[in-house]
Amino acid sequence: MNLGGWIILFLSVGTVTALFAWCIWKVLRTPGETEHLHGFDMEMPDK
Repeated sequence: MNLGGWIILFLSVGTVTALFAWCIWKVLRTPGETEHLHGFDMEMPDK
């Protein structure tokens, strides 16, 4: 592979890795996000 291929490879892998790290950081470090989680409460039909 020539130099241009290596540059494109490292740029693409680096970009995806940085985006993944930013997403993990955002999910773990944003305060108060537990109040914004959506879902439903499991209610059993026999209750």
